[in-house]
Amino acid sequence: MELRRRVKSRRIGDRKGAYDSTLANEGGSPWPIPLRADFDAQITRAAAKRSKDGPQARRLLALAAIYDGATRTEAAKLGGVGLQIIRDWVVKFNAHGPDGLVDRKAPGQPSRLNDAHRAALAAIIESGPTPAIHGVVRWRIIDLCQWLFEEFRVSVAKQTLSRELRAMGYRKLSARPRHHAQADGAIEDFKKVSRRVWRRSPRTKASIRPI
Repeated sequence: MELRRRVKSRRIGDRKGAYDSTLANEGGSPWPIPLRADFDAQITRAAAKRSKDGPQARRLLALAAIYDGATRTEAAKLGGVGLQIIRDWVVKFNAHGPDGLVDRKAPGQPSRLNDAHRAALAAIIESGPTPAIHGVVRWRIIDLCQWLFEEFRVSVAKQTLSRELRAMGYRKLSARPRHHAQADGAIEDFKKVSRRVWRRSPRTKASIRPI
């Protein structure tokens, strides 16, 4: 009998909007979190109409229904979610307004390279490789990846290092093809001025392609 009375009181309370049944449990508050007072149904619906984000607009409309007197259960049905989600929307809306109902992108992984790595990388690019030590005459991205691992035990993908180099202001220079009438000795002169394949880009938006 006691259990039936509790269930009945919860249903009555939910119909009247007196409290949120998701909180009517042991250790929880029997009252719903009220919506902020500086908004109303009209303002919230207007924000939903202006929104270009579908999920945000749907959440705003669900909260607008609560402003109009709908129960949290009715708002949950309108939003296609559960009561706990409605409560989360109310908390975010109260704290940040309509912007709080926009899905935030998860932060990406932090860069594997720190300032010390970048400084060493810039120095090795500027000085160029030593063939007897590094086994190459020109730096390629894959060579720089291997150098970073050998020096710092930092494993970086080619695409990641390509973005890092571009952010540091470096771009890739490709050697010109040899002409059939090229003069003798010209190739040796070309090697002297083109040993280092990486150069700082004079522009901020430079292209770099991994080899």
